[in-house]
Amino acid sequence: MNPALRLVPQLVIAGMLGACGGEQAADVVVPEYRVADRFEVGSGIYVRALAIEEATNTLWVGTSMGVMEIGLDNQELRNTFTRQDGLANEYIFAIGIDSQGYKWFGTNAGGASRYKDGEWNVFFPMHGLADYWIYAFAEQRDGIYWVGTWDGANRVDLESMEFTKYKEELINEWVYGLAVDSQNRVWFGTEGGVSMLDGDTWSEWNHDDGIGAPNEAALPPSTNTGLGTRTRHDLSVLTGGQESYNPNYVFATHADPEDVIWVGTWGGGVSRYEEGEWHNLSMADGLAGNIVYSITQDNSGAYWFGTNRGISRYDGETFTNFDSTDGLPGNHVYAIAVSAGGVWVGTRDGVARLALAMASE
Repeated sequence: MNPALRLVPQLVIAGMLGACGGEQAADVVVPEYRVADRFEVGSGIYVRALAIEEATNTLWVGTSMGVMEIGLDNQELRNTFTRQDGLANEYIFAIGIDSQGYKWFGTNAGGASRYKDGEWNVFFPMHGLADYWIYAFAEQRDGIYWVGTWDGANRVDLESMEFTKYKEELINEWVYGLAVDSQNRVWFGTEGGVSMLDGDTWSEWNHDDGIGAPNEAALPPSTNTGLGTRTRHDLSVLTGGQESYNPNYVFATHADPEDVIWVGTWGGGVSRYEEGEWHNLSMADGLAGNIVYSITQDNSGAYWFGTNRGISRYDGETFTNFDSTDGLPGNHVYAIAVSAGGVWVGTRDGVARLALAMASE
C-alpha cells in the first residue's frame, strides 16, 4: 500500500451551519447537516473524483496519487490502486461506473483505465480514445458510454468496445462535464460553453446565451484556457493571486429528473437551463462561491454545489453553506457523491462526510 494513501478517520466536531441565502418561510424546516467524519488522504494530495457503487456498497475515491476503494458499511479502506496495480496514471480526474459494473478511471495524461473483478484494461488514443487527458464519464441507455477528454468526446459501444470521436461538433473540444437526461440527450460542459446531442442533432450555448452570472465583482479575466496550449493549462482558477472570471468555462454538468440542466461555471456561479432559458445563481443569491467544480443531487431532491469557497446545499429556495470552519478538509470542493449515509465531499488533503445532525450523533 502506498503510505500516502492511508485512510485516517477523524471525527470532526462541526461548527454552526454556514450562511444561508434567500428568503425562507417560517414553517419550512431546513435539514441540519454537519461534518460527521473526515478522512485524510495525505498532505497536498487532491481528491478530484468520487463515485458510489451501490451494488457493492463502495465509495471510490480518485486522488492525485491513485484510487481508494472504501467500504460504506464500515468506512474502512479495502484497497488502494496505483500504477503498479494497473492504473495507467495515478492522477485521477474522473470516475465512472458503467451498467456492466466496470469502473472507469480518467487520468491526467494517462488515458482511461477500466477495472472489474481484479482485471484491468487501459485505453489510449491508439485504441480509439480521443485523448490522454480524461475528465468525465456518462452512460446513455442501450449501453452507450461517453468519455470527455481534452480533445473532444468519445462515444463507446460497450458491447463492441468501438470508439467514435466527436470534436468538430462540439462548441469547444475541452470537455469537463457530461450528463444524460431522461430523454437520452447528452450534455457536454466545455471550456467554451455547453453542447447537447439529441439523436443526430447538435445544439450549443455560451455566456452570450445566458450561461454564467455577470462579473459584478470586476474579477480579472482568466488567461488559463486550452486553445491547444497544454503547457500553461494548469487548471488554476487564479489570475495574479486572485479569483478570476471565465463564464464560458463549464466545470460540471447535471441533469435532474425533470430534465432541468445545471452547469457549474468559472466565476459565473451555477446556471440552470429550463424551458429554453438559462438562469443563474451566484454568491449574491447565497451560493458559497462563484467557481463551481461539481454538482449532484440527493434523494430529497436538494442540489449540492462544490465551489472554491466550500459546498452549498440548495433546496430550491435556501442555500446552506459549509467550509473549512465547519470541518471540511479544504474549501475547494472538487467532487461530491451521495450515499444513504450522507454526502461525501472531496477536497485537497481529504474527504469529508456530511450527515444529518441526528444521524451523525
